[in-house]
Amino acid sequence: MAKKVVATLQKKGGDNKDFVKVFKAVKSKNGAYSFKEDIVSGDVAKTYFK
Repeated sequence: MAKKVVATLQKKGGDNKDFVKVFKAVKSKNGAYSFKEDIVSGDVAKTYFK
């Protein structure tokens, strides 16, 4: 399924960017972890986790 989502975000032709699907663990107030899912460009992926 991820390939279909990423493929629809890419432009055909000129300026193609690589998109990646990232998962980030987020801790709630009561201590439980949940996961946040986003699709970002490849060059922004490393800064997404900071």
